[in-house]
Amino acid sequence: MCEIGHVDPFDYDYMREGRKRPDPLPRLIAVHREALLKAREKHRGARAFLIGKSMGGRVGCHLSLEEKVDGLICLGYPFCAMGDRSKLRDEVLRALTAPILFVQGTRDWLCPLDLLERVRVEMKAPNFLHTVEGGDHSLRVPKRQLQGTGETQEDVDQRILEAIAGFLDRLAVTPDTST
Repeated sequence: MCEIGHVDPFDYDYMREGRKRPDPLPRLIAVHREALLKAREKHRGARAFLIGKSMGGRVGCHLSLEEKVDGLICLGYPFCAMGDRSKLRDEVLRALTAPILFVQGTRDWLCPLDLLERVRVEMKAPNFLHTVEGGDHSLRVPKRQLQGTGETQEDVDQRILEAIAGFLDRLAVTPDTST
């Protein structure tokens, strides 16, 4: 079992209020910023990573352009708006400077891996990809596939956690500048 440190979850206003339609992006970023500032106050001196599922990862990317963070982790990044391959949400990715880990399912219709790969090679920020074989947008693998490999969803989830821990460890290593 591996650990990744303190995690301070939060929900956007529209989720807490039971609304289906998300708030406008500026409001989502403001709520995300508020959660980041609270976490920084609570865990003074700790590194700050933004981790988000789907839209939460996308909003975290936008926030990282305004607030310095040590890295980003996107679980099921919604690369194609409404699954439309012609409506890419790549501008924010190209602008990033913080290191980012994408955790993507190979069956995620909102993030075809071929399109993501094209953008990854053009990104300025160090970026990494952990793929979940057979995973959908929620990183769930079909039961039939799991049965065929003798695995459980918990095994898949554990590998995701290990990939996240490895990403965090990789970023914790700082180059030796002493001579």
